[in-house]
Amino acid sequence: MFDIKWIRENAEAFDAGLKRRGYEASSARLIELDEARRSHITKLQEAQERRNAASKEIGKAKAAKDEDKAQALMQEVAGIKSFIQTGEEKERELTLAVEAALSVIPNLPYDDVPDGEDEADNVELRVVGEKPVLDFEPKEHFELGEAQGGMDFGTAAKMSGSRFVILKGQLARLERAIGQFMIDTHTQEHGYMEVSPPLLVNSTALYGTSQLPKFEEDLFKADSGHYLIPTAEVPLTNLVAGEILAEEDLPLRVSALTYCFRSEAGSAGRDTRGMLRQHQFGKCEMVSVTTPETSLDELERMLGCAEAVLKKLGLHYRVVTLCTGDMGFGARKTYDIEVWLPGQNMYREISSCSVCGDFQARRMNARYRIAGEKQLGHVHTLNGSGVAVGRALIAVLETYQNADGTITVPDVLRPYMNGLEVIG
Repeated sequence: MFDIKWIRENAEAFDAGLKRRGYEASSARLIELDEARRSHITKLQEAQERRNAASKEIGKAKAAKDEDKAQALMQEVAGIKSFIQTGEEKERELTLAVEAALSVIPNLPYDDVPDGEDEADNVELRVVGEKPVLDFEPKEHFELGEAQGGMDFGTAAKMSGSRFVILKGQLARLERAIGQFMIDTHTQEHGYMEVSPPLLVNSTALYGTSQLPKFEEDLFKADSGHYLIPTAEVPLTNLVAGEILAEEDLPLRVSALTYCFRSEAGSAGRDTRGMLRQHQFGKCEMVSVTTPETSLDELERMLGCAEAVLKKLGLHYRVVTLCTGDMGFGARKTYDIEVWLPGQNMYREISSCSVCGDFQARRMNARYRIAGEKQLGHVHTLNGSGVAVGRALIAVLETYQNADGTITVPDVLRPYMNGLEVIG
């Protein structure tokens, strides 16, 4: 969400930022909407002033026993009162129109974000580790899982439809181990406070983190009006909605291990085999709330926390900076971590870390009291997956597979697996 006053004062820069994201210039349209609202408010204020003045004149006319003038003034006041009543409703409509127009405009990229249209224009930042060398033809995760009887897509489809899976036995335990390892790492080593949030949220929470109104088709909605969270970013970021924080309490760092739910609208025909693109999946989410001066440093720190998980798991990966055309709606800058999958012979996204500036904070009215000053400022928010549990499971299965179809358990996961060294 943008401050319309800032847009009026920086119309050229605003339109240039939108152009970099592939959107049309919108400042003129938004300013026109706001001018109509401001003009109407001025008329309302003038009417209220005239009503107050006329009311005083009525008293004077009655004191002077000028009944004709008093009656004329009373009729004028009645007309003004009617105008104000209808005018206040119109003011609400005009305000909602401005807010609705602003709510579907994406955040503006930072200057150092590479320009581009899609993922082909993303810029590789670094490659970490070496691709695993297997002396046999590697299998994909679903081939390994189904062969062991621990990954059942058919039964899941019978009870829930496509894009669901049932994990059994040691694979179910491995998935749980990966998630617990991640949340333990972030809370015990990286300073995040663990949170167990609701998985159902209202529309206000989703509006605050900018999933609504633009991306409603990607969400699962219950008859009660609640939505299943598409990511724990939603409840974690909304912890500060409507709050005024003290600067000395920032940064605020929180993490949650939850299931996430996405309708995968628009992904028909993509990744239909296996667990890569599911309606329900586990993810360890990180959220930071900072001052504007520290948010970019916090982004680098958050990225390092996500990378640490993959390093501990011994997985090969690369980090890319997303271009303007591939960034999320609310982001100003995003790093993706792409893990190497030997079975697919390609990199796939496993984490995304973004800084949103004050974009979400304005939608949520999340502010902080600047130390030593009277005024309030909007906080900056960041979010990152640290990391997607299902995709980490896929990467572990494909990276640590053996020629006989068994899976070697990574060292860091063995304490969570009661010492088990090999699956299958």
